[in-house]
Amino acid sequence: MKQRLLFLVKCLSLLLLTLGWVGAQAAPALDGLWKGPLKVPGGQWEVIFRVVTLTGGKYFATLDVPMQKVARMNVDVQLHGDTVVFVAEEAASQFVGRLAADGKHVEGTWQQPGLKAPMTLEYSTPPASTGAKVRLTPPYREEEVTFTNIPVDLRMAGMFTVPPGKGPFPAVVLVSDAGAQDRDATVGDYRPMGALADFLTRRGIAVLRVDDRGVGQSGGTPATATTAELVSDVQAALNFLRARPEVDLAHLGVIGHGEGGNVALLAAAQPLPPAFVVTLAAHGLPGRDIVVQQQANTLRSLGTDPAQIEAATKRQQAMLDIIQQTQDNNQAQAIVANMLRQNNEAIDQATAQVSAAELTSPRYRHFLSFNPTDKLTGVSCPVLLLHGTADTYAAVEPNLTLLAKGLKNNKNVVSKKLPGVNHLFQSDPAEWPIVAGQQRETFSPQAQEMIREWIIGQAKKQ
Repeated sequence: MKQRLLFLVKCLSLLLLTLGWVGAQAAPALDGLWKGPLKVPGGQWEVIFRVVTLTGGKYFATLDVPMQKVARMNVDVQLHGDTVVFVAEEAASQFVGRLAADGKHVEGTWQQPGLKAPMTLEYSTPPASTGAKVRLTPPYREEEVTFTNIPVDLRMAGMFTVPPGKGPFPAVVLVSDAGAQDRDATVGDYRPMGALADFLTRRGIAVLRVDDRGVGQSGGTPATATTAELVSDVQAALNFLRARPEVDLAHLGVIGHGEGGNVALLAAAQPLPPAFVVTLAAHGLPGRDIVVQQQANTLRSLGTDPAQIEAATKRQQAMLDIIQQTQDNNQAQAIVANMLRQNNEAIDQATAQVSAAELTSPRYRHFLSFNPTDKLTGVSCPVLLLHGTADTYAAVEPNLTLLAKGLKNNKNVVSKKLPGVNHLFQSDPAEWPIVAGQQRETFSPQAQEMIREWIIGQAKKQ
């Protein structure tokens, strides 16, 4: 789940209503897996948090609850001294605990609508960090590249991979989901964009994948640009590839994941569009509806009582109304902070103000009001729309239906539903390969082959 509503990983949950606060001390290291049993009526679930340090000292984390088919759910991490707070916005849930002196245990409390239970997490090293790291040389050319987004004077960096043999080749720019992500869209030991780039390049398609703004070697500020503003990054990447002799200019496209899919469609509605677009779990619903639907779907998957879901939704809707209808940002922040504190007196003023500032940021406001179908009538290039049936963030219905409807005047649109595929385009965990005795997350082979076949099909049409 990237980080990526990956910018929503950066935005604190509307359900931070129950978050407490402790005095600041030196922050402990949390990188790795944190696992523990959560006792629920009728049994218990294994809960797994995966935590990775980002540039600047912040953390990226995800949540797995295998028995509830929850995988890679985005989590916000907060540290206050030896107190650890994990907030799973999508599940309206949080865990607050105290890190033991040995740094290997966290004892605390899990809380979600209708459930509050003690839980102890134990640390374990993630599979990717065990043993020596060995990387075989791929059977294609890799090139570290840089280019400039001229309108905003922004230096971008990434990896350009070129198939063996004589070109020019069909080529694609990969665009990641929301949030600050590296060129591989790395989540723990899963690298979806890196895996897709490798698959396509081995099969005759050149690929450019890029570090997001403020990540890796790219300039700018992480995760602050709106969906519309990110279009210029894609246009800059396309222009870079148009100057490369290895690229077949008539078959230069964009593949976007999540919000990246919407960015790709916006780029296709602009002058000098790509020759084709592939979207992976792009939004069809407006941002506000995505937020509400996503929370309800996740609460439902966790077995939350319907009355609790309804109450959580009403609180969320009231907060969103304030954010969208109060144009004066100082006033909006004050009201939102007050709402947070009234819902839980344990929240201090400083915490409420920080949460309110993120919830009223230009990025979050734009996302709430963004309608992905507004510009689709301007998209005339071929489009492949892919959605997984196990996606609880950008659910296949109605998102896929709305996108297809918005593109109804385009006669070159194909939409497909992938059974068992989640938002990160992973297939059912039962199908994951076993590496070093453990199952390893993998990009859906079905999705990879479908993308390759469709792109090659576009190249053969001309």
